[in-house]
Amino acid sequence: MCVARRQMLEQHRQVTQRLESIEPLRLRWMETADADAGRELAARCEDQKAVLNVHLRREVTEVMPVVDRVLTEKEMQEAAKCGIDQLDKKFLVGYLGMVLATNPRQDQKEMFKEIPAPVGLGYRLIGRSMYRKQYATLFPGRRIPEGAVALRAVSLPPVDWRAVG
Repeated sequence: MCVARRQMLEQHRQVTQRLESIEPLRLRWMETADADAGRELAARCEDQKAVLNVHLRREVTEVMPVVDRVLTEKEMQEAAKCGIDQLDKKFLVGYLGMVLATNPRQDQKEMFKEIPAPVGLGYRLIGRSMYRKQYATLFPGRRIPEGAVALRAVSLPPVDWRAVG
């Protein structure tokens, strides 16, 4: 097994381990609102965030370019569906910026045409700022790619608010 893969798997183990240590503390804090438990919970979450930042940065810069070259379109769609089914939809709205930022402007416009109107609206309302925060966290000091942030020029299909419900 290559070094990079061992490192990524070790990070997965660390994330799981930290989540397991956070959960009982989170439940205790939710029941008691104890200040000491809250401080400990915050410290553990910050520790978890540090591991995730390193891991996610590597996924974006090292893994995804390889995946783009190796998987077929159908395999990518199947993998994306599997991942999407397991993620918080709020997170996905911000993550959309990361996906868009890795593509040329014209491709971004085409991708945005295929996004359901409520998702596009969600991205325009809150996703852009979530994307900016996520990017700044993963890549401190780097300029945020403007293409994914400045999608105001992309026309969205009209929203049927009765269907959004």
